[in-house]
Amino acid sequence: MLNLVWPIFIIISFSYAIFSGNLQNLNSSIFESIESAVNLSITMLGTMCLWSGIINVAQNTSIIQVINKLLKPIIKFLFPEIKGNPKAQDEISMNMVANILGLGNAATPLGLKAMESLQKENKNKKELSNSMIMLIVLNTASIQLIPTTIIAIRSSLGSENPTSIIFPVWIATICAGVAGISVTKLFMKYTNKREKL
Repeated sequence: MLNLVWPIFIIISFSYAIFSGNLQNLNSSIFESIESAVNLSITMLGTMCLWSGIINVAQNTSIIQVINKLLKPIIKFLFPEIKGNPKAQDEISMNMVANILGLGNAATPLGLKAMESLQKENKNKKELSNSMIMLIVLNTASIQLIPTTIIAIRSSLGSENPTSIIFPVWIATICAGVAGISVTKLFMKYTNKREKL
């Protein structure tokens, strides 16, 4: 669908620019957009490399054990099905940490690793397990203490105070996280009861 929508928008934009005599403005805005995109990509790449490196170092040190101990009660509550799978717990812990630090793109490979481990434990390979659904919800509606990606974007676009959004992000992500987890837990209870019947 999007393969059809975007070309239509581009054709309409070019046609309007030609007929309204704004072709010069269109050319200028194209080159300005390209420059902004390159600057944003470089900023994002630097931020991703930094935090991915820190997470990689953490995985090879005892820090992961400390993080696991701190997150163990939360993981037990959210993922009761993976009690006997320490590898999946480690991967979920690192994924949660990456999301809490607001590293959306850096959290993706960690989330994929965790999903692979959960799929190995999944009895019905054609359907998502409760743990897999919870992991998706946590990645979609994660609590962010440091919204690194958003701060990097605001900084690259010349914001005078790129960190001013931290408090509103806390409120929004806490509300989203609580709502997502609550609804998922309710559905889990409902499906478990239905399976028993």
